[in-house]
Amino acid sequence: MDYTSIKDKMEKSIDVFAQKLSEVRAGRANPAILNKIKIDYYGTSTPINQVAGVSVPEARLIVIQPWDASILKDIEKAILASDIGINPNNDGKVIRLAFPELNEERRKDLVKDIKKLGEDAKVSIRSIRRDGIDEFKAKQKNSEITEDELRVAETDIQKITDKEIEEIDKMIANKETEIMSV
Repeated sequence: MDYTSIKDKMEKSIDVFAQKLSEVRAGRANPAILNKIKIDYYGTSTPINQVAGVSVPEARLIVIQPWDASILKDIEKAILASDIGINPNNDGKVIRLAFPELNEERRKDLVKDIKKLGEDAKVSIRSIRRDGIDEFKAKQKNSEITEDELRVAETDIQKITDKEIEEIDKMIANKETEIMSV
């Protein structure tokens, strides 16, 4: 039986979860937190990394150097308006984002947020599993497959689901270790 569409949907859910994890600020500078920040550049909503060079010269510092100096203020305003919680330091040529040391309480809050993101991803995976099993139940009802084939399909889909949920758990554990050890 063919489970590729189910596997593909589950992989996409994991990719979305991985993207969200990369945007969580773990105490060290990670340019991925700027991914969702956009500025109005000549009437077009444009991500910062497409109008400026973004570098990480130190573990706790991101430097943003716009290719067009006239948009420095726009970038600064966009960062201030975003929810990343870091105040930009503008020296007229570049913007520096200094990441403060995380305290224990903030680390625990981040771990809670990560676990919630992980739980949301697991719910998405389980929803895909349910839809896949429903699809096979409909096939069985229409006499396209037998009851035994349905049971095999349910077992196989559950194995795929368990594997993907295990992957999410590993990602959560890795990110939790990263946050607590910074």
